[in-house]
Amino acid sequence: MMTEREKMISGELYHAGDPELVADRDRARHACAAINAVISDKEEREVHIRDLLGRVGKNVYMEPNVRCDYGYNIEVGDDFYANFDCVLLDCAPIKIGNNCMFAPGVHIYTAYHPLDAVERNSGLEYAKSVTIGNNVWIGGRSVINPGITIGDNAVVGSGSVVTKDVRANTVVAGNPARVIRELGEQGGSEG
Repeated sequence: MMTEREKMISGELYHAGDPELVADRDRARHACAAINAVISDKEEREVHIRDLLGRVGKNVYMEPNVRCDYGYNIEVGDDFYANFDCVLLDCAPIKIGNNCMFAPGVHIYTAYHPLDAVERNSGLEYAKSVTIGNNVWIGGRSVINPGITIGDNAVVGSGSVVTKDVRANTVVAGNPARVIRELGEQGGSEG
């Protein structure tokens, strides 16, 4: 029989009030508080980030305030930067590639709730993974919804709500986000 944590990570219906999950969220909140309390010591902040997240590449920096549900479901590649007020709700895995940048207030959600009110009110929920490729830039106050994949070299414009996968080498923006333009194969200009 699977634990609620195993169900959560695998995308099955799970009970968010499970004592193990409650304890895991409490641990993550303490770890986020430690990250957010560091004012200017980059090395100290990185130590706390590495303690919280599941996998961390080289040269990773997150401005305060950082928030997440568990931390252990987050993988971040090399050369990652998250500006102020980043929220990563990692009930399912969140995988972020190399050379990614998040502007202030980026939110990534993996949890979602049943549409049926009785089932939803029971405390049951689902989660779907989010995958972000390499060289991705996500603009301020953007929201990435559960189950989304963002391809390499993509750009998400500020204030976007991403409800569908984003192809590599594209710029998307809006609510819901839609393709604004195609980029060259390396994510640069069309020329």
